[in-house]
Amino acid sequence: MQILDYSLIIAGYLFGSISSAIIVCKLMRLPDPRTLGSNNPGATNVLRFGGKKAAAIVLIGDMVKGVIPVLAARLLGTEALVLAAVGFAAFIGHLYPVFFNFRGGKGVATAFGVFAALSWQVGLAVAGTWLVVAKVFRISSLAALIAAMLAPLYIWWLTAEGHWLGMSIAMSVILIWRHRSNIQNLLSGKEGSIGKGTDDNVPTDIE
Repeated sequence: MQILDYSLIIAGYLFGSISSAIIVCKLMRLPDPRTLGSNNPGATNVLRFGGKKAAAIVLIGDMVKGVIPVLAARLLGTEALVLAAVGFAAFIGHLYPVFFNFRGGKGVATAFGVFAALSWQVGLAVAGTWLVVAKVFRISSLAALIAAMLAPLYIWWLTAEGHWLGMSIAMSVILIWRHRSNIQNLLSGKEGSIGKGTDDNVPTDIE
C-alpha cells in the first residue's frame, strides 16, 4: 500500500470517530446519550429521550460515517484491499471513537453504510434481511444479529471479493460480540420488542 492508502485508512477511522449521537444531542440541547438509558451513544438510546427526529438524524449520521470514507477511497481508484481497510477503520472508529474517550455505539448503522458503499446489492440484501426479521419477530436486536451473520454470505455471493469477505467476517464477529448483552436478554426472554418500549436498565440498543 502507498502513503495515500494509509492516509485514507486513518481518515476513515477519524471520520468514524465523529459521534453522531453526541453531536446531535448537543445541537438539539438534549442530554448526553452516555448518561441516560443504556448509556449507548446511538440512535436507539437517543430515541428513548430525544424522540424520533433526533434518533433519525443520528441513524442517518451513523450510516453516512460508513458510506463517505469508502466512496472517497473508491473515487480515488484504490484497490479492493484498501477499500476493505477503510471501511473497517470507519467501523472501528464508530465503536471506539478517539474524540469521545473511545466510548462508541454498537456499529450496526455504520456497518450497513460500509456494506452499502462497497456494493449497493449487498446493502440492499442486508437492509432487507433486517426488515424481514424485524417484521416477523418484532425484535430489533435479533434482526441486527441475523443481518450481521448473513452479511459475509451476501458479500461472497454478490461480489466474490476475497478482501471484502474477510473484512465482513471480522465486522460480523465484532457486531455479535458487541451485542452479547442483547444475546443474553434474548436467551432469557427479556429483550424488548419493537413498538413496546424497553426497560432503560436493560441495554437493548443495536447501534
